Amino acid sequence: MTSQRTSFWYRNGLSLVLLGMFLVFFAAQTLTGWRADNQERVQQGQPAQPLTTYLQGGHFLSATFENWESEFLQMGMYVLLTVWLRQRGSAESRELDPAQEQERVDPGPTPTPVTKGGVWKWIYANSLSVAFGVLFLGAFIGHAYGSWLHENEQRIAQGLAAIPWSTHLGGAQFWFESMQNWQSEFLAVLSIVVLSIFLRQDKSPESKALAAPHGQTGT
Repeated sequence: MTSQRTSFWYRNGLSLVLLGMFLVFFAAQTLTGWRADNQERVQQGQPAQPLTTYLQGGHFLSATFENWESEFLQMGMYVLLTVWLRQRGSAESRELDPAQEQERVDPGPTPTPVTKGGVWKWIYANSLSVAFGVLFLGAFIGHAYGSWLHENEQRIAQGLAAIPWSTHLGGAQFWFESMQNWQSEFLAVLSIVVLSIFLRQDKSPESKALAAPHGQTGT
C-alpha cells in the first residue's frame, strides 16, 4: 500500500484524470463543431473546409475562448470573494470567526518567495488571483478575436461588408455570448456554496463531514 501511495499516478491522479477528461471533451467539441460549421457552410452554398482551416476560423476560436473566459472569471472571482465574504454553514466558506482559522502547513520546504519576504512574498501571496486574472484577460481577447472573425465570416457569406473589431466589441452579439456564460458560471458557484450547507458527499474535501451540523461553516 505504501508503494502504491508513492506512485506518480496516486500522487497526481486527480489532475491526470481531469486533464484526460478535458482532452476528450475538447477533441469532441472540435470535431462536432467542425461538422456543424461545415453543415452551415453547405447550406449557405459554400464549400466545406478542412479541419486545419476550421481550427483557424472564428467558429472554433470564439466557442473555445468564450467558455475558457467564463471559467477563469468564475474561479478568479471565487478565489477573491472568499477572502472577504462568508456564508454561514457552507463548506466553501472560511470560518465566520477568523480567530478559529488555523493555517494548515504540511511538513516540507517552505516556498522560496515566503522565505525571501518583502515584495516577493506579497507577489506570491496574491499569485493565484493574478494568474486567473491573466488567464481571463487572454481568454477574453481570444474570444473577442474569434467572435469577430466568425461574425465577419457570416457577413461575407451574406454579401455584406466586414466590420472592424471595435464595432464588433460594441455590438450585442459579443456581449450576449459572454453574459450567457458568465451568469451560468456564477450560478454554478452559488449552487455549491448553498447546497454544501445542507447536503453531503462522503469523503469529498468539498463537503462537510456527514455528522457536521448544517450551521457549521467550513469543512
